[in-house]
Amino acid sequence: MKPLHQTVLIVSTLALSWFVMMVVHESGHVLGAWLTGGTVARVVLHPLTISRTDLSVNPRPLFVVWAGPLFGVIVPLLAWIGTELARAPVWYLLRFFAGFCLIANGAYIGIGSIDNVGDAGDLLRHGAPIWQLWLFGIVCVPAGFVLWHGLGPHLGLGEAEGNVNVAAAYGCLMALIIVVILMALLGGE
Repeated sequence: MKPLHQTVLIVSTLALSWFVMMVVHESGHVLGAWLTGGTVARVVLHPLTISRTDLSVNPRPLFVVWAGPLFGVIVPLLAWIGTELARAPVWYLLRFFAGFCLIANGAYIGIGSIDNVGDAGDLLRHGAPIWQLWLFGIVCVPAGFVLWHGLGPHLGLGEAEGNVNVAAAYGCLMALIIVVILMALLGGE
């Protein structure tokens, strides 16, 4: 049963990290729009699409675009730090998630600047210098890998020989199922 529990934990954690990363990232765009007097037309958070936030009024587009990736790395970092300080038994899952968000947002902005895709393209079109995007990627991606360093045994790798916290594995699976259902029902497209 060890390989099954380990697989459930790893696959659920990766998939849940992807979906929740999109939610947090788009929440940053929404918050940025609200803070600058913008109007959100819709937020697409369907599990079968790449997330996006459409605005009908956007008086500060550069602020709104940067708000997504910045919020998308700061909130997960704060969540992980909170679980560490509280000595919550699932701290390693939040640390994994924070690392995932740093890598995903950093790569999205840094590498996306090469082809002007997504938020990176919007940032460049609205006047952000390309070095800012590269700096964001250069800082975030390695920081994410640093957070991941040493988490292998918690995921059943290495000396753990497949042993994982079974409650964490199936808790992640349940959270994944709930998030996917909510995204499918409420996420548009």
